[in-house]
Amino acid sequence: MGQSRSPLDVVDLELLAARGWRALEEDKVGDWLLRAGGGFTGRADSVLVVGDPGMPLPDAVDAVARWYAERSLQPCAQLPGVQSRAAAAAFAAAGWQHSGDVLVLTAPLGTPPPVEVPVDLSPVLSDAWLTGYRYHGEALPPVAREVLTSAEDVVFASVRRDPEPAPLAAVARGALTDGWLGVTAVTVAEEHRRRGLAGAVMAGLQGWAAERGAHSGYLQVTADNTPARALYRRAGFIEHHRYHYRRLVA
Repeated sequence: MGQSRSPLDVVDLELLAARGWRALEEDKVGDWLLRAGGGFTGRADSVLVVGDPGMPLPDAVDAVARWYAERSLQPCAQLPGVQSRAAAAAFAAAGWQHSGDVLVLTAPLGTPPPVEVPVDLSPVLSDAWLTGYRYHGEALPPVAREVLTSAEDVVFASVRRDPEPAPLAAVARGALTDGWLGVTAVTVAEEHRRRGLAGAVMAGLQGWAAERGAHSGYLQVTADNTPARALYRRAGFIEHHRYHYRRLVA
């Protein structure tokens, strides 16, 4: 993947990414996108704060809090780029706490690099893949399967190093939306790290997307994940923008 600036602005890219990682329930407060995913991942369980909520910001913040409370979910807001600064101040004034920065990286999809490691690509989400994906180092809740398969066009990449029933060595998920490949869930088992497997599953996803006419890729990585940021930099991904979460702690 070569380096160039993304043709989408912050709002358009965030809305596109939301389609690649869909919540199980969605609603709106003006332009803001309310999302509920049973508590699995911040992206599926936060309001995406883009555009105009159609009411004064303090009222919009209260409406968001009520919507999540009605679903017994912790109220959470995703606040991307400089366009959300005024809203972020309103959430902060209401006592919502800052919860870490996330980088959104993009890259144009060129000719896929050769994949020296066999990578399996399947539209079916297997139990083995689910076991291989460790979200924040933890096993996945049952609702994860619905969230992971909810996008329009998804594929699940995996690398097996040892015969079954040994767990998979690496997994990743790709979602194709309007010519954009969203790369998520890149996970390498601890005993197989530093062997190029993360790069292999990413290259496999790139080849899958390129065959379908994709032109660009995006992914998200926490600001403090230095090894992953280095991997993605080597793959040609550059920072497009950042977002952070704010959560209302009871």
